[in-house]
Amino acid sequence: MNLIKSKKRVADHGEVFTPPWLVEKMLDLVKGETERIDARFLEPACGSGNFLVPILQRKLAAVELKFGKSDFEKRHYALLAVMCAYGIELLADNIAECRANMLEVFAEYLGLAETDEIYRAASYVLTLNLVHGDAMTMRDTAGAPINVVEWGYLGKGKFQRRDFRLDVLTGMADLTAEGLLFAGQKVHEIFKPTSSHPPMTVSDLAGFATGETGGAV
Repeated sequence: MNLIKSKKRVADHGEVFTPPWLVEKMLDLVKGETERIDARFLEPACGSGNFLVPILQRKLAAVELKFGKSDFEKRHYALLAVMCAYGIELLADNIAECRANMLEVFAEYLGLAETDEIYRAASYVLTLNLVHGDAMTMRDTAGAPINVVEWGYLGKGKFQRRDFRLDVLTGMADLTAEGLLFAGQKVHEIFKPTSSHPPMTVSDLAGFATGETGGAV
């Protein structure tokens, strides 16, 4: 693997990719979490996915171990594994590659074609979870605050979605620190989603990928 794309990108953006062997050693430090299907990971400078891709591969291995005998559960928990991976990337070609690489790993695991509903559902999820923006300013390329989509699997093929602002979520440590103004409040009293959505199926998510809109409340 080439660790740089060009010297100019290194100079302009400090872009240097972590070698795969070092990625694996770093992930082994949190091995239990990387193998927990619903553990959420955010890579604030995700590049083309050299951390997120192996995280997804580890999660899919856990899916196979736990749900490999049930095609229904296997497919839905594999999608949940995708839903629990997040990334922010400043460079447009990198974020496009990251989405494509993640989708390729997911599709290969389930043996999917691009026309399959769950493939299109995963593609839609990745457009939301992998953001083209700046993690330092916590804004996307249009200047809007970056949203983090919290996904949950409700069982029986239904998923829940809630949206949060990244800048609010990252303030949690300060706001709940001992001695500060909000220290006595419950987390749910401080951090409320910017929007919540009704439960949705793979079919619903696949529909959103083709331009349909969902109902936030």
